[in-house]
Amino acid sequence: MTFTIYKRDEHGQEVFQYTGDLVERGEGWVCIRAAFGSASRDLGYIHLKQGDWFTEWFYADRWYNIFRIEDVETGVLKGWYCNLTRPAEIHADYAAADDLALDLFVHTDGLIRVLDEDEYAALVLTADEHQAVAAAVDEIRRLVAQRDGPFAGISS
Repeated sequence: MTFTIYKRDEHGQEVFQYTGDLVERGEGWVCIRAAFGSASRDLGYIHLKQGDWFTEWFYADRWYNIFRIEDVETGVLKGWYCNLTRPAEIHADYAAADDLALDLFVHTDGLIRVLDEDEYAALVLTADEHQAVAAAVDEIRRLVAQRDGPFAGISS
C-alpha cells in the first residue's frame, strides 16, 4: 500500500511530501519504506545517495521519528536519522509531523551526533514543548544504549 508522509515546519505548514510503501502499523505508530528522492549529497557524517532506502517509523505518542538508512547499491546500513517532532498525526494512508529542527544521527557503532542545535534554539516553543523534546532525546539515547527497537542493528 502506498503511504504518504507530510513533513511540516514548527507552525504546521507543509514543507514537502513524499510517498513510500507501508511496511507495518500498530496502535499509534506506522513504519514505511521509501527511497531517498533528493539528489545525492555528502553531509559530512553520512553520504546520502539518491535511491538510498529509508525505513521510517512515525509515532502518534512520541516526539520523534526514526529513519534507518541503507545504501541503495549494497544494502549496507549507514545509520539512523532521528527527527525531533511533535507527535505524528497518523491516518489510514498518510502521516504528518511538525519538524522541530533538532536532529540526531546515530552511527552504526552507536555514536550519537546532535545536529541543528542553533536552528532548534531559534524556534519559538513553549516550555512544555522544550521539555518534551529533551525527554525525547533522552529516550532515543536510552533506546540506542539498549540496542532496542529500530536500533537493534547497532554493532557492539
